[in-house]
Amino acid sequence: MRPNILVYFTDQQRADTCGCFGQSLDITPNLDALAAEGVAFDQAFTPQPVCGPFRAMLQTGRWATEIGCFRNNVMLPRNVKTLANYFTEAGYETGYVGKWHLASDGDEQYHQRLDFFHEPVPRELRGGYNGFWRAADVLEFTSDGYGGYVFDEEGRKRCFEGYRVDCLTDMALEFFDIRDKRKPFFLTVSHIEPHHQNNHHHYEGPPGSKERFRDFPVPPDLAALEGDWRAEYPDYLGACASLDANLGKLLARLKEEGLYENTVVVFLSDHGSHFKTRNRDAHLCGADDYKRTCHDSALRVPLVIAGGPFRGGLHVQSLVSTASVPKTLLALAGVDVGEAMIGENLLDVVHGKDPNRPNRVFAQISESRVGRCIRTADWLYAIHAPNVDGSAAPGSQVYADDFLYDLRADPWELHNLAGNPAYFPQRDVLRAPLLDWIGKTEGFCPRMVED
Repeated sequence: MRPNILVYFTDQQRADTCGCFGQSLDITPNLDALAAEGVAFDQAFTPQPVCGPFRAMLQTGRWATEIGCFRNNVMLPRNVKTLANYFTEAGYETGYVGKWHLASDGDEQYHQRLDFFHEPVPRELRGGYNGFWRAADVLEFTSDGYGGYVFDEEGRKRCFEGYRVDCLTDMALEFFDIRDKRKPFFLTVSHIEPHHQNNHHHYEGPPGSKERFRDFPVPPDLAALEGDWRAEYPDYLGACASLDANLGKLLARLKEEGLYENTVVVFLSDHGSHFKTRNRDAHLCGADDYKRTCHDSALRVPLVIAGGPFRGGLHVQSLVSTASVPKTLLALAGVDVGEAMIGENLLDVVHGKDPNRPNRVFAQISESRVGRCIRTADWLYAIHAPNVDGSAAPGSQVYADDFLYDLRADPWELHNLAGNPAYFPQRDVLRAPLLDWIGKTEGFCPRMVED
């Protein structure tokens, strides 16, 4: 019997907010219990720490630069096959709830060709999700943390009052009332929390978050750097706690319906948050930059898969990229996409199928800069394109060194070694596979220059 699949997708959530990944406060008891049953990927990294580009990759299993979605405000190409297309062909019923961020289209200054910021996303721009739909293209433009609206599959406005995570979860629960019980389902619940609310320039947790989480343990990378974490982290944790409580509601419904044992639950986030501690040299980030960097604070994300073959309470230490999630989801449904998608089946990583598998991940950085990076267990090396606008150009023929961190001696990435001649040999060891990856991914091998 093919499993049901529930993807619970958060926005801008650091891995260290979760108990199963080291958080000492009781923020994520439901996720922690899920991890104790399934598989927690302790070293999971996003391949693109910006909302729209990552979502494009999640829906297509292709690099953001390959399909043109290298920055926000780029429409998902209509001719690209998506997860929803594959699952529909495989006989699944699909559903989507929350933030979409793949329909509006315009230039980097937001002069729009297609504008669905406050309008329903037309069916042809929903990436193949032609059934249950409770979503807005840019959810932070149709709501804030405490109320707003989304649209349903008929384009009707669905208003809500109350904390946004609670309300969207209630909408997701409607799916179980009307789904076709003859089919397995593929349901994505795409929350915007704990992402900051753009128009308010703040993280918005449930009322009482500032008091509840006033005495939070400060992540060491933040403690060493200036940013806005002192004021914003309590609400951030409040949002994460609410996300977990609402995950619990969905899990309870699965159990009530007798679906839990045949459902694979995937919990992940698109990227983390550095709380304005990084990118201080970037000219396009503005007041709201919390991501768009190669540092772990933005790249490392929570990833838990539980159910089906993902069992045993395992903690996987191998580095993995969430670029592999689409291929993994389809493999669970018995769909082998071969080379049509990037990444790997993460079940192969769990089982250690390839003893020669390189323990490394790559990422593309846009908007703040045109950047690329390689992350290994012990090193982080990043390059950037000098004098190139990261919101206008998807890539570059020329790069220069950006960062080099020795993670054994400097796990919080505070001492950049890129300009230190003593580390040039190690830099070159990392530079070769990074340039090779760019060549294979983007079709050309760039040259390196001094910045």
